[in-house]
Amino acid sequence: MLIKTYGAAVQGIDAIVVTIEAVAEPGVSFNLVGMADTAVKESYQRVISALTQSGYKWPRRRMVVNLSPADVRKEGAAYDLPIAIGVLASCEQITPSVPLESFMIMGELSLDGSLLPIKGVLPMAIKARELGFKGMIVPVANVTEGAVVNNLEVYGMSSLREVVDFITGSSEAEPVSVNTREEFARASSVFDCDFSEVKGQEGVKRAFEVACAGGHNILMVGPPGAGKSMMAKRIPTILPPLTLAEALETTKIHSVAGKLKSGSRLMTQRPYRSPHHTISPVALVGGGSNPAPGEISLAHNGVLFLDEFPEFSRQVLEVMRQPLEDRHITIARAKYTIDYPAGFMLVASMNPCPCGFYNHPTKECLCTGAAVQKYLNRISGPLLDRIDLQVEIFPVPFEELASAREGEKSEAIKRRVICAREIQALRFAAERGIHSNAQMNSRLLRTYASIDSDSLETLREAMTRLDMSARAYDRILKVARTIADLEQATAILSAGGCAPTAETLREAITAPIRTHHLSEALSYRNLDRGNWGQTVSKLPF
Repeated sequence: MLIKTYGAAVQGIDAIVVTIEAVAEPGVSFNLVGMADTAVKESYQRVISALTQSGYKWPRRRMVVNLSPADVRKEGAAYDLPIAIGVLASCEQITPSVPLESFMIMGELSLDGSLLPIKGVLPMAIKARELGFKGMIVPVANVTEGAVVNNLEVYGMSSLREVVDFITGSSEAEPVSVNTREEFARASSVFDCDFSEVKGQEGVKRAFEVACAGGHNILMVGPPGAGKSMMAKRIPTILPPLTLAEALETTKIHSVAGKLKSGSRLMTQRPYRSPHHTISPVALVGGGSNPAPGEISLAHNGVLFLDEFPEFSRQVLEVMRQPLEDRHITIARAKYTIDYPAGFMLVASMNPCPCGFYNHPTKECLCTGAAVQKYLNRISGPLLDRIDLQVEIFPVPFEELASAREGEKSEAIKRRVICAREIQALRFAAERGIHSNAQMNSRLLRTYASIDSDSLETLREAMTRLDMSARAYDRILKVARTIADLEQATAILSAGGCAPTAETLREAITAPIRTHHLSEALSYRNLDRGNWGQTVSKLPF
């Protein structure tokens, strides 16, 4: 008797349906076919034990189990449950009272028959709804993750026996329901840190505001103890909240990587990833023998913070060049090609030299000029060009550290950032895949970042003096566009526009880039290689 159950395989961050065919024939053997990896082939031992412990018997028949499509690699132990159900039904130990073709069934079996959590339930549930499945049966630890998908009945089960009772009609179960929009709207963005706790560093705070408003990459260079890591941890507090589409995409990535906690639903805060500098290229970009998203994909729609930037291996840093431009990474291997999203905001920090005190206002640097240059050369010119804002950070004087005056709260900065992003969202409404100034291409730069003759002359002089590249030219214009948008956002909010109207935002779209916007954007490039260590006063603006 041939029985078909249905599961799914994850490729990248999406799922494809897998048909598990089980047939019982005369003989005594077990054959599992369909390009299964070792974990799937080992399901034979787990299923035998789970059936025995649940009160069933392994059939003394020739069992053939096929995982279709046969040319797609199947990985992991999540096929245990559909294989067990197929075996029981094909040898007529159970008689399903519900149509098996209406349910997607996935779960790992323990030796005692209990169900263990699996990875990738959210993309599986999305595919199940897309293909018209009535419901999905998963381990109880994954049920809230799958229930995020509307118009799909998701049942959480704790054991093989419970699944069999439901399928045969011996017991009833209620699907778990999650109102995605209500859950998303109710989610609280409460952080345990705030920019008001940072003493001084007003210039660096301003650079962070510009970076978040336009989605720009930023590099901080300064001595140990200046507050680089402290401020980087506070970036999520001023970023705009995730949209529902971004939240679903982000949750999918973390579900595939197995990073969601048991009972998790929808991610409502932007991810913040901070890998150690000993990370390997594969761990950063993704892939491996069992393909999984890397840190740049786990940081999608959020922040990737690289502390001690030059200490990362050269190979690790160079593999980021393409994702920084294209906002996705393609993992190409001999047997597969997988595409992962990688739309992250890069935040990096570094010491100015090996000893850490080059250009320090009070401490003497012990490094030679050659040592300082060699340390900086660990970051290639092309990679440095892809970082829009490069700012120096200096230690805070004692008077400011001891001051009782509280700085501006993250919430106030966040309001300006959100308003600036709303201006950009309206500006790029007709552009597919473009949501912020940092994503503008050359055509959009000509349209929305044109400058007058005075500003052009200032830019020409600065680029000649600093010997900047063409890529740096584009970055400067993008940052200047963001600074102009922030100025418009500040004016809107100052006028009492807590909820800006579409008309107000449309007027802000056409606001020109002035010379002072361009000058501020240029000041964030004073760390370019040819002018390392110069102060802002030495620059031509």
